[in-house]
Amino acid sequence: MSKEQILSSDGIPLEQSLKKAERKNKLKAVLLVAPLFLFLLIIYVFPIGDMLFRSVDDRMITKMLPKTFKAIEKWDGQNLPDETVYTGLYEDLKFLKENKTYGKIIARLNYEKSGFSSLIKKTVRKLNKFEEGNYKEQFIKVHKRWGQPEYLVALKNAAPNWSYAKYLKGIDMRFDQDGNIVLVEENRRIYKILWMRTLNVAFWVTLFCFILAYPISHLLATLPMKYSNLLMICVLLPFWTSLLVRTSSWMVLLQQQGPINDLIVWLGLAADDNRPELMYNVIGTFVAMTQILLPFMVLPLYSVMKTISPSLMRAGKSLGGTPLISFLKIYFPLTIPGIGAGCLLVFILAIGYYITPALVGGASGSLISNSIAYHMKSSLDWAFASALGTMLLVGVLAIYWIYNKLVGIDNIKLG
Repeated sequence: MSKEQILSSDGIPLEQSLKKAERKNKLKAVLLVAPLFLFLLIIYVFPIGDMLFRSVDDRMITKMLPKTFKAIEKWDGQNLPDETVYTGLYEDLKFLKENKTYGKIIARLNYEKSGFSSLIKKTVRKLNKFEEGNYKEQFIKVHKRWGQPEYLVALKNAAPNWSYAKYLKGIDMRFDQDGNIVLVEENRRIYKILWMRTLNVAFWVTLFCFILAYPISHLLATLPMKYSNLLMICVLLPFWTSLLVRTSSWMVLLQQQGPINDLIVWLGLAADDNRPELMYNVIGTFVAMTQILLPFMVLPLYSVMKTISPSLMRAGKSLGGTPLISFLKIYFPLTIPGIGAGCLLVFILAIGYYITPALVGGASGSLISNSIAYHMKSSLDWAFASALGTMLLVGVLAIYWIYNKLVGIDNIKLG
């Protein structure tokens, strides 16, 4: 006897109707998530992918000087190359001059070795005077640098289509004539200093924020509601003000004739003709960034402290513990999730800060983010800026991974 099939109200088998309804629900869920997915794809995934691609893509120079690089592949990089390299270089530069596109290689080769810009420009101007054959001698006659192997080695080093030379440059290293990785000249080692300064500033700003935020958060959690709300408004006030306005305000306060210096002179801590430099250095960066990032430390701490019952401290005292012992044994350990969240948040934000160090820090207070902005906007070396950005991203992910291993990301509490 066949099993009787159960039908829905519209005459369709119930099992088929349920599957159809389930497919509709899944489709609705996908359509609801799709805008967010596209947003993340366009705003985060594509830019990061493009940044990673640009940092290793070095095909432009080989496309513009194909004959030169085909000939220079056979050169050992020791003595001057043979005539075929100079012949290929002449033909490539002549083609670029006719099409008025040689400007692109000027900037790229100048990143490889300083002095290439003037060398290429002078050579291109005198290409019309070149005679057929014996190009090697004519190139050296135009400029003696064409007779120096280091410039041709720099040209050879630009040959690979995919290269991690930009990453080496970001830690003050380069390829030498033999292809070995070596340190750059001592007077050009600036990026290790920038990395160390960035980590140093991020560490101290995080520490200062913690020292200031802990008592503020405790007050917020223990004061009566009306006073707590008033203090919370003061803490959140920076969020309601433009970052540029806040930074500009610190520029007014910290300048030599500003209110803070006036107060220092009035208190007798410094003479009027010997006012301390509080701006365009690391001190100004510390002060401004600490004030701006303070709420990011206060809010996680407050969210944790609010859940701690005051009776725990009273119980500790009733068991014979002093206020300090009760705090260290009972209260402080319970706030560690908030401390971890606040420190991680402030440290990661401080590493990538740009506007405040640029305006208040000056040359001695600039961070790695300022260097990234410079190469994006001024030098137009986007490949190097992408490499620095990738290194910064990897550094942030490494910090996150270390924190997860040591403390555990599950112990973070943001609210």
